[in-house]
Amino acid sequence: MAHAFAGQDTSGTDLASIEPDHGPAEAASSETARPVPRISIQAFCDSEAFAQAVQVTAEDRRLAKAHVSVHMGGATAAVLHYQDSPTPNLIVLEINGSSEDVLAGLDSLAECCDAGTKVIAVGRMNDVVLYRELLRRGVGEYLIAPVSPIQLIESISNLYNDPEADPIGKVIAFIGGKGGVGSSTLCHNLAWMISETLRSNVVIADFDLAFGTTGLDFNHDPVQGIADALTAIDRLDEVLLDRLLTKCTDYLSIFAAPVAVDRDFEISPDACDAVVDVVRQSVPYVALDLPHNWSSWNKHMLLQADEIVITATPDLACLRNTKNLIDFLKQTRANDAPPLVVLNMVGMPRRPEISVEDFTGGLELQAAGVIEFDAEAFGHAANNGQMLAERDSKSSAVQLMQELANRLTHRRELASEPKRSGAIQALLEKLPFTR
Repeated sequence: MAHAFAGQDTSGTDLASIEPDHGPAEAASSETARPVPRISIQAFCDSEAFAQAVQVTAEDRRLAKAHVSVHMGGATAAVLHYQDSPTPNLIVLEINGSSEDVLAGLDSLAECCDAGTKVIAVGRMNDVVLYRELLRRGVGEYLIAPVSPIQLIESISNLYNDPEADPIGKVIAFIGGKGGVGSSTLCHNLAWMISETLRSNVVIADFDLAFGTTGLDFNHDPVQGIADALTAIDRLDEVLLDRLLTKCTDYLSIFAAPVAVDRDFEISPDACDAVVDVVRQSVPYVALDLPHNWSSWNKHMLLQADEIVITATPDLACLRNTKNLIDFLKQTRANDAPPLVVLNMVGMPRRPEISVEDFTGGLELQAAGVIEFDAEAFGHAANNGQMLAERDSKSSAVQLMQELANRLTHRRELASEPKRSGAIQALLEKLPFTR
């Protein structure tokens, strides 16, 4: 038989690595799966359950650039189809039956496969001998049914992304349940917190082109910014990116908005994608400060983000809008965790409010955090171009933001070490290995 499948090096993999995995492991897969490039994928299914799983997979944001088609009939249908048609970049093949049936189906498929085509096989036999034989034949991955969409997404991602390459930066989108609820303030403070506490590079991209506050909040007035990048996507690379970004700290840079009301900005989802793709190749974290409007590009950025944070205030309009956003995201991001909802400006004097319990009960989602109203602290920080932690690092709002930053980056807070006496601490600080 001609081994036409283009597999990957999986030497040393044992049977445990192909056991079906569910529950918490699937959430981890969702975090590690990278976006898939612009490829064609054709799935030949032998069961309705797997066909539905492939359909859900095709709708996932990480496969937005791929073209996926689903066929029934398994290996027999695949062989008949490819006798007269070229094979795609990837074939996902479900074969129900014995080990001999699986190998026979793949042998028949290999005879009509073009060189370079990758194959993911799906079967029900949990057999290490079969697994090794599939790898020898060049199959890229073998999954044991039942297969969840997250498992399939991760398998496709692993086939088309070099595990040795630098990780792609994580995109965190911030949006308000309505205007003026403090979404930008939360975005800027959390991005600053991530950059300072984790010592990780972060870029804030301010997409509120007419009224963005990123420059003000960090006390900068950049000449160039995100509008220049959106209009120069054909030549946007790391060199141009470095010129357009404004460095605020050792680890934090901003893509400031032009804040020009005399210009009409025509933004396309493709332009936004291009800008974010270049940025996320350069830094571990990208914070998107999205305006409160509902346009095609704004919705697209929200759907493509790795994490979403919705800021809301405890009033009826915010409850309605936030509920609508959550319901929409549940439908369109079925393989992702729900957004984080932060209740802001809670306890404003003389303002009638919906209680936190009633608000979260209406959302059917627990709040990720509740920030008490503190006009003085937030007002002084904003007017002085500072982050809240720079003014009062021990405030309850700052502590909450630290917890949110840890949660968004999926890192535990650095364990609090036992305090040492002054003499011992002074001695340790002189040692070269001590921070």
